[in-house]
Amino acid sequence: MTLSRRTITLSLLASALSACVGGGTQPQASRVSAIPTSNPAFDSWVAAFRSRAAGSGISAATLDRAFRNVGYLPSVVEKDRNQTEFTRTLEDYLAIAASDERIEKGRANRRRYAATLGAIENRYGVASEVVTAIWGLESKYGERRGDIPVISALSTLAFDGRRGAFFEQQLIAALRILQRGDITADRMTGSWAGAMGHTQFIPTSYQAYAVDFTGDGRRDIWSEDPTDALASAAAYLQRSGWRAGQPWGTEVRLPSGFNTSLAGRGNARSASAWNERGVTDAAGRPLPNYGSTAILMPQGPNAPAFAVFRNFGVILRYNNSQSYGIGVGHLADRIAGKPALRGAFPPDAQGMTIDNRKELQRRLTARGFDTQGDDGVIGPNTISAIRAYQSSTGLPVNGEPTMALLQRLR
Repeated sequence: MTLSRRTITLSLLASALSACVGGGTQPQASRVSAIPTSNPAFDSWVAAFRSRAAGSGISAATLDRAFRNVGYLPSVVEKDRNQTEFTRTLEDYLAIAASDERIEKGRANRRRYAATLGAIENRYGVASEVVTAIWGLESKYGERRGDIPVISALSTLAFDGRRGAFFEQQLIAALRILQRGDITADRMTGSWAGAMGHTQFIPTSYQAYAVDFTGDGRRDIWSEDPTDALASAAAYLQRSGWRAGQPWGTEVRLPSGFNTSLAGRGNARSASAWNERGVTDAAGRPLPNYGSTAILMPQGPNAPAFAVFRNFGVILRYNNSQSYGIGVGHLADRIAGKPALRGAFPPDAQGMTIDNRKELQRRLTARGFDTQGDDGVIGPNTISAIRAYQSSTGLPVNGEPTMALLQRLR
């Protein structure tokens, strides 16, 4: 959830998505180790921090339990200081966020938890497919909740990270969660930066928005049962202004010669104003009236475009990334049975479509150069596979995916 309005979790999401799909967007070497390292300076910091925590109302018993097995995690500091920034097109992002696998698992989980999701929708007004989509993007439906001890991770980052004050705030919040009894220290695990559970709440967001939907006295977002986590995500959206019964947005068809300077969330206007300019939904129908409407063209005029409504902005409160908002919305639509995007994305700079890139990955893997999947997203594993193939065949080793390379593999 929100890291100071998700300043950190955007990169966490990129890591989570790349770990969940093929195509090799993240090498295995970047996995974070939970093995602590001796660090006397860290131990001294913990001793001083205990006094500050006590001054914030954390009991000695809570501190003793929380820090019993805490240690300095150098791999967490390395991750914080060396986050890889992936610049992705929307096409690549959606290939990961709304892959066939993620859609099918989303539909299966929506069916499996239909009663729970229905009850959550009745209470908070957030459609079941939207809650399911957030779950799918944040932890791949609970499959990747994170296994790093949160107290160790937050302590390490508060001591030795780039945002010491911020992570100390998160650490105090995590200790309050332990003190309340929602979870035990040994079960409080999450990402390297302290995002926790099925829907990846950081401690301060957990304190503000997590709910006990099961009524057992604990707001348990960590257990195999995702009920509290899903309800907490819905509660967050509701309190951020979600309007029940309204969509996030819709794919649109733009008229020839559309003035692209009118696109962007800062140029919102009424649906009727857009209709007068010749904008329709993807099926050619007038745009529905859900109030203030903006047109987004994330990949330019020759790629899919979208009309977005108020609820799109609410999704961005969960993660302030335009691609994330479209990813959640589109995945939710697909989970609910709506069709794939009608608009086509243009070829990349090498002249390759996503189908070409998928074929390239399949053919490389079949030759023994494993790309770790065939999602059409070119990441480090695919580049490594290309380089290995080029080296083995005497080609210039540059790692570039090209049509010439694909033709050679055919």
